[in-house]
Amino acid sequence: MTNRLLAGRALSALATALIPTTLTLAVLRTTGSGADLGLVLAAELVPLLLFLPIGGVLADRMRPERVALAADLARCLTQVGIGAELLLGVNRILDLAILSAAAGVAIAFGMPAVPRLVAAVVPERDRLRVNARIGVATSLSAVAAPALAGGVVLVAGPGWAALLTGLLFACSALTLGSVRTASPPHPAHRRTFGADLREGWQEVRRRPWFLTSVLGHGVWHFAAGLFLTLGPLAVTGLAGEAGWVLIVQCGTVGLVAGVFAAPRLPIRRPLVVVQVSAALYVLPMAALAFAAPVWVLAGAYLVAMFGLGLLSPLWETVVAGEIPQAALGRVRSFDQLISFASRPFGLAVAVPLAGLTGGTGLLLVAGVLVMAANLAALVRTPAAAPLPEPHRR
Repeated sequence: MTNRLLAGRALSALATALIPTTLTLAVLRTTGSGADLGLVLAAELVPLLLFLPIGGVLADRMRPERVALAADLARCLTQVGIGAELLLGVNRILDLAILSAAAGVAIAFGMPAVPRLVAAVVPERDRLRVNARIGVATSLSAVAAPALAGGVVLVAGPGWAALLTGLLFACSALTLGSVRTASPPHPAHRRTFGADLREGWQEVRRRPWFLTSVLGHGVWHFAAGLFLTLGPLAVTGLAGEAGWVLIVQCGTVGLVAGVFAAPRLPIRRPLVVVQVSAALYVLPMAALAFAAPVWVLAGAYLVAMFGLGLLSPLWETVVAGEIPQAALGRVRSFDQLISFASRPFGLAVAVPLAGLTGGTGLLLVAGVLVMAANLAALVRTPAAAPLPEPHRR
């Protein structure tokens, strides 16, 4: 079961990572309009944010593999539709936006089901190792997918890249759909959607450490949006595109190294490591604010992304152990909602805010907020939230 889960998540991660490059090149070939590109990309994000709470409720009411199966099949159909439209030469931006919106709804239903699926299939003692492997697959997909999508587009066109993405989602759906978990217990009285949503929120409120940590992670995502917008503008102006490429590559190395290290380090207080790791993002923010040399900025970004690599599998593992499985989908949907909303907001407001306050001041304030918000969450961190024994040796 675990191998099927890992294979399905790896296929889904690769397919997901192919989409932005494929859509970007498809729109640029069709109209070359930045406004059209923004419309198509935003069309996926908006329904994703709107439907995430609904997806959380559904993930807790149904067997998670069925939700994941349906979500990946729906995403397969949207990509096949995009591929067919591009191959037929229809090339209507509105159609691409509608199909992207349908994909966003599917993501909203599928994402909260994944933590429940991992918790249901993987024994607690093995979860950190499995979450780390999923993290490695996701990180490597993010690196390899743009090159793969770009290569397919150059050789055969964006339509074939979209069809390849659809095929990967179909394989992921069939793989995850073959995983078997127990049916969730049925309540004595059928609850309404609103009651289920309130119950999920109560699970969050009972755990102040979770809410403060999630808010800190939201600040992290907002700061990442600022950095990823202002960073290329500043670095390429001083050191050219090669300088920014070096920084991004160092970040990728740090991310993968952190994910590899997470299950191998003797971590006794994982929540402390999670929050300190998130606070490390102050380093590249400060380096960029003070116009540090490229090699300094690259090193700072490597350390920050190493922290993210540690954070991701540790957070997944701790939350799955602390939250009841019956509420895990709803609780994680709140977490995902804050994260997905924060980074696009940072991307959108970076340039206007920098114009009002100056880039240096904005980056320094955001860096201090990242550090303060995540270290402040340590005050409410439980006195002991250890990992299972096999992973502390």
